[in-house]
Amino acid sequence: MTLARSRPVQPRLPRARLPAVLLALLLAAPLAVSPAEAQNPAAKPAAKQTKPATPAKPATPAPAAPPASIPLLPSVTADTSPVPPGGDGAYGAYQRGFYLSAFREATQRAEAGKDPAAETLLGELYSHGLGVPYNAAKAADWYGRAIKDGSVEAMFALGMMNLMGEGGPRNLKAASQLFEQAASKGHTAAAYNLGLLYLQGEAMPQDFTAAAKWFKVAADGGVSDAQYALAVLLREGNGVPADPAAATRMLKAAAAEGHVTAEVEFAIATFNGEGVPKDEAAAARLFRKAALAGNAIAQNRYARILSAGRGAPQDKTMAAAWHLLAKSKGLGDPYLDGVVAALPPADRKKAEDTARKWAGE
Repeated sequence: MTLARSRPVQPRLPRARLPAVLLALLLAAPLAVSPAEAQNPAAKPAAKQTKPATPAKPATPAPAAPPASIPLLPSVTADTSPVPPGGDGAYGAYQRGFYLSAFREATQRAEAGKDPAAETLLGELYSHGLGVPYNAAKAADWYGRAIKDGSVEAMFALGMMNLMGEGGPRNLKAASQLFEQAASKGHTAAAYNLGLLYLQGEAMPQDFTAAAKWFKVAADGGVSDAQYALAVLLREGNGVPADPAAATRMLKAAAAEGHVTAEVEFAIATFNGEGVPKDEAAAARLFRKAALAGNAIAQNRYARILSAGRGAPQDKTMAAAWHLLAKSKGLGDPYLDGVVAALPPADRKKAEDTARKWAGE
């Protein structure tokens, strides 16, 4: 049994919070299954793509109502806990969810003189309506002041506002300029976003070489989305010389960071022994992890593993349950349909009930 590779997908632009960067990927598209697999569970699945593919164009974010705030902590009342010596009282209050205290402390500091950290924090509070009413204009003003005083985080945050069209029309040119300024100063999320904009070719001429350059900056900084995107470019030879070994290393790094799509891709490589030592048991563990995270391709591949007992003990009932869950998401598989049909009625019902339970029905 050889497992087919999932199709590469385009990471989408993240909406980052201060200071954490929230990155996400679109799920990979499902693969068809060759007719031969319907007869033999060990038959080779659908052939891999032979035409070079690149990450697709990222979805264009539409202007929206004020962005959702980060989850609130139980209380937003004034924080009276002591601030450790040398600590940032405003940011400490922000981290604990005491947004009014953070606002008062940051305002006092910003009014006392140049304080890029306090100015950036004020922009963040206005940008997300935390402790104060949402106000994009005030957020942009505070971010602008922080940028003048040297805040790299503010460059990124204002770039995101321009990208998303918060407080006005989208301005991709301004966003790309701010991302480049921040990326040049080591901001990895800005480097990742800049790579996406070069890949998209809307804010500037499409340039795969520039995209790969900035993806590498972000990948070297541990951004798993960038590691996955760079792996795709390295595998297909777009913007960089094709280097399957380097692509596999990037996939492995992204998978180690919990990047679900990379987990699936690396699990396939591990199961098939492509660029890495063949290890069906390790691949099965990765497939199960990604399947539990909701990835339909992983659910399908894990179902195949369970049906054949390759890398994990054979369990056709659980294989059927995983298949039915993946199938409910649009990923069919004639071979696994046959596995389900061949089950005794009681086992088939158990698989159906389990799949419905997992789907939350």
